[in-house]
Amino acid sequence: MKNLAFLLIILVLISCSNDDNSNQITETTETTETLQYQPEGFITLNEGSGGLVANLEGGDRFGRDHNKIGDVNGDGVIDFVVGARSDDDGAIDAGAVYILFMNSDGTVQSNQKISMLEGGFTDTLNDGIFFGYGVAGIGDYDNDDIPDIAVSAPVAPNNSLYIIHLNIDGTVKDFVKNENIIANGLSAIGDLNGDDRIDLVACVPGSDDGGTNRGAIDILFLNSSSQVIYSDKVTISSTQGGFGTGLENEDQFGGREVAMLGDLDNDGNKELAVGAFMSNGGKGAIWILSLDNTTYNVVAKTKITENLNGFEDELTTDINPNGTFGANFGHAMCAPGDINGDGIPDLITGANQQNEGWGYVVYLNADRTVKAYDRINNAEGGFDLNLELEERFSRSISFGGDLKGDGSMAINFGGGAGGTGTLYTLFLRPQ
Repeated sequence: MKNLAFLLIILVLISCSNDDNSNQITETTETTETLQYQPEGFITLNEGSGGLVANLEGGDRFGRDHNKIGDVNGDGVIDFVVGARSDDDGAIDAGAVYILFMNSDGTVQSNQKISMLEGGFTDTLNDGIFFGYGVAGIGDYDNDDIPDIAVSAPVAPNNSLYIIHLNIDGTVKDFVKNENIIANGLSAIGDLNGDDRIDLVACVPGSDDGGTNRGAIDILFLNSSSQVIYSDKVTISSTQGGFGTGLENEDQFGGREVAMLGDLDNDGNKELAVGAFMSNGGKGAIWILSLDNTTYNVVAKTKITENLNGFEDELTTDINPNGTFGANFGHAMCAPGDINGDGIPDLITGANQQNEGWGYVVYLNADRTVKAYDRINNAEGGFDLNLELEERFSRSISFGGDLKGDGSMAINFGGGAGGTGTLYTLFLRPQ
């Protein structure tokens, strides 16, 4: 028996020593019976980990926003765009974005930086304009068989939306600057108006439309020349777009990302999830909006927050180290499709200031209420994460698609607050 015990100790020590290899996927071998998905490990991407070598500096905020952009370099693997809105290339906090050429296991094969000093981007960016605050994959806008990206710089005097047409190596082929667009978050929502171009939502949580910091979103349609059709812009706020009552001062409706869920109840109107992360004293909330299929105005809505419409988790209102307060539920989100196999699209979101930052897989009913939810954090979700306290895991979220090509899905979560920034790619398998 003593020999057997000694052998077990040796095996445990060997296992622990293998945990330090950050370039390998962290596998999940045990599952929690209550989970409605199969967790299949994760990859950590930050400076020197997961194949990422980008010379990131403290405070760059790599991972502030991110999105899949399709296969840029033609190797058959989905690639990502990642914002680093506080990069200092050319000016303090001018910002940058990175094109990540991915391996199918979630590690980075190589990357291309786009900033005022790299990647062929020729516009002049000013101090503190935060180029890369919002990023989105928009498909092939210029019909050259290479997918393109949208990037926001929300602060004046730039305060513009850039449509960047890419070369196969991730550098800038050319770009279109759409001025007077504020987007503190940016989301691709598919082709809403049927013109064969992906449409965008610009998130404006600081909008004073209807009251101080109540927030707003702008649905943007672009023409074949990558120019915003300003006359077609649809604003949804306290006073516009049919939203009606429900928003209060400081709610910051719009958040940092929205999620186009699709038609939950098969009535012909699509549902859009929008966060209001400072609602309810900073606890946060999510609004599920049903949009008219012609005007894209709100025809019905449901609020999801603590103890309302099926969401029963307790959310904090504590003061946070960055001076804000509350859990900030609904700060970021993405639409993964139907995870639990009930035929209804689901939602992935988070409360990035709840302890280390918590992710949520929210399973929806057809009536826009919550059927159930799973938490993702250090202790729950089946991924065995080792997040630092106050890391703000889930402060940005995006759907990475079937990166492995095996029917699983990759979900990207931003974290690493206080450092250079970190991107966690979690792999899960739907039911």
